[in-house]
Amino acid sequence: MHDVKDYDSQLANTHIAGDHEYGMELALEQARKAYSMGEVPVGAVIIKDGAVIGRGHNLKETLKDPTAHAEILAIREAARHEAGWRILDATMYVTLEPCPMCAGAIVMARIPRLVIGTMDPRTGACGSLWNIVSDQRLNHRVELIAGIKERECRKLLEDFFSELRQKGT
Repeated sequence: MHDVKDYDSQLANTHIAGDHEYGMELALEQARKAYSMGEVPVGAVIIKDGAVIGRGHNLKETLKDPTAHAEILAIREAARHEAGWRILDATMYVTLEPCPMCAGAIVMARIPRLVIGTMDPRTGACGSLWNIVSDQRLNHRVELIAGIKERECRKLLEDFFSELRQKGT
């Protein structure tokens, strides 16, 4: 993951990490909404010029739609806001490392910066299993920052899946 600026839960570089904590807290709010609905708690927000232009949380189960990931929903809202498919000069905050579908959508939307709460060694496509957003063969690459509010993001997921196991589902 040499392309990822990795800030661990100790927040070694407080200045840079502090710049992104607000955006990640907004993404965590979205993830908590998903959790309360029984959805996998992943949240995403897109911020441009200090304003949220897109937000989303997982709705796969609710909408019965395999593409209803937090990132896709946030990108759709941001594209409506921007009145176009290019989401330039913005930062996406997401609580869990995007999957291949979402990483591809981030590249296609030309989002320049991605801030990730916790990495996903099982399906992550931003440095864990693949690195779609930094692939030199593509026409757009995304600046990556990982580990912002990592503990909170990871704990929310762990709590959710622990509850599922206890319920036997």
